[in-house]
Amino acid sequence: MTAEAPTAPALSYGRLVPVTVHFDDLDALGMLHNARYPLMVERAWARHWREQGYGFDGDWAAAGDFCNVVKELRISYEAPVTRPGSYAVHLWLERLGTTGLTYGFRFCSADGARTYAQGTRVLVRLDADTLRPTAWTDGFRASGRELLRPAD
Repeated sequence: MTAEAPTAPALSYGRLVPVTVHFDDLDALGMLHNARYPLMVERAWARHWREQGYGFDGDWAAAGDFCNVVKELRISYEAPVTRPGSYAVHLWLERLGTTGLTYGFRFCSADGARTYAQGTRVLVRLDADTLRPTAWTDGFRASGRELLRPAD
């Protein structure tokens, strides 16, 4: 393992959302359980979208853009998280299509300097009645564009 960087890198895209690792998130070896990383990322995204006015309260028809499903999840574990405490999830969008999107994430130190895991997840928006893909709303697309990662 490498030492943490002394200063936090400036984020040129996306958003850093604080998360907390609790003692009961650790496995028998004292490391953050592999299944907890996607859960922490999901909670960070839910917080972000809730702050943008989007959410799910149990009614799929009323959920609008939040009526969506995961098509794909990829994650790479870079370094173990070995203690409870404050961390962060760096969130961004890689692609914002008509009915789907791909978001990127890094599970990292609270200051964003150290990456413990990173990955992508593909979501598809569904029509609540037909459960077929349908377009994101203009408002959601506008909010999403703010998180788009610039092309390299």
